Amino acid sequence: MNAAVHSGRVLVVDDDAAIRTVVREALRREGHRVETAGSVAELKRAVRSFDPQVLVTDVILPDGNGLDMVPELLAEYPAMPIIVLSAQNTFTTAVRASEQGAFDYLPKPFDLAELSRAVEDALVVRGSKGKIGQDAPGAISEDLPLIGRSPPMQEVYRTITRVLSNDLSVLVLGESGTGKELVARAIHDFGPRASKPFVAINMAAIPRELIESELFGHERGAFTGAQSRVAGRFEQAQGGTLFLDEIGDMPLEAQTRLLRVLQSDEFSPVGSSRSIRADVRIIAATHKDLPQLIADNTFREDLYYRLTSFRSGCRRCANGLRISASFPNIFSIAPPMMACRARSSIPARWIGFPAIAGQGMCASSKI
Repeated sequence: MNAAVHSGRVLVVDDDAAIRTVVREALRREGHRVETAGSVAELKRAVRSFDPQVLVTDVILPDGNGLDMVPELLAEYPAMPIIVLSAQNTFTTAVRASEQGAFDYLPKPFDLAELSRAVEDALVVRGSKGKIGQDAPGAISEDLPLIGRSPPMQEVYRTITRVLSNDLSVLVLGESGTGKELVARAIHDFGPRASKPFVAINMAAIPRELIESELFGHERGAFTGAQSRVAGRFEQAQGGTLFLDEIGDMPLEAQTRLLRVLQSDEFSPVGSSRSIRADVRIIAATHKDLPQLIADNTFREDLYYRLTSFRSGCRRCANGLRISASFPNIFSIAPPMMACRARSSIPARWIGFPAIAGQGMCASSKI
């Protein structure tokens, strides 16, 4: 490993002495100062004496639970990012780590290079005085939409937990049947909008002349057959999430109106001059190649970039998973995001964040 761009004091907590040694030596080669602990009691003493800038902790410890310690530690040391390691590789564990305020979650067995990147990202966020931890999305249901313990699914869990507490638009790319709506539902169900409606609409299934009415609603008499006022999907989803499936099939004129709504957070029903505030999170999906549609002048480039605050892609693949991610240098995003049904592996192709604040960074991995 090469020396880290950002080095600092790192406390590694694990009840396995071999793991402590391997991680300590790997991080020291990166230029970090590293201390280790094997229990909750040792963790508490080391935090006071060593004053770590980043804490890396296992969940199951001899005298307690490392995950349960996260809120207490953040209350006393709010600027200290905490990276959670766990052999309990489930979606519940990943979401709970996010709820407790962990900066990142890595399933065991983990890759040392990936842990090193997570530590460096944590130091970058700490240095930028970014927010450590996230707003809790609420209680975890046992009726989970995502299952699996494979490495690709662990990446799925990590990434979903990183976007739960914000309102960025999400674009999911993938072939038909790869679980794009499961991703959208997971983001909604475990996010702060969970108590509000989740409304899905398939753009490919709606006649071209009815799309604007379906999205924005219409007033009585707006067109032939409009005998009463009807609320559109944006109004139905107020406070919640609107899932626009197969957005690549949306006509250009409807794309123009959608872009205006995303820019102004307001819309007007067909046949009305009044504006309604749009308080919705947009998650869009398509199986089509949107950049190619842009080149063919059938999809608006400005709408594409407005939708791609966060992008995820997937395809069925027999040889594993290739991921690349770009993200701003004050906040790291762990790739990738995609879902699977029972016993169905659905790898992701790529995801990314725009450079919201400053120069972006890139990372890639193959699982």
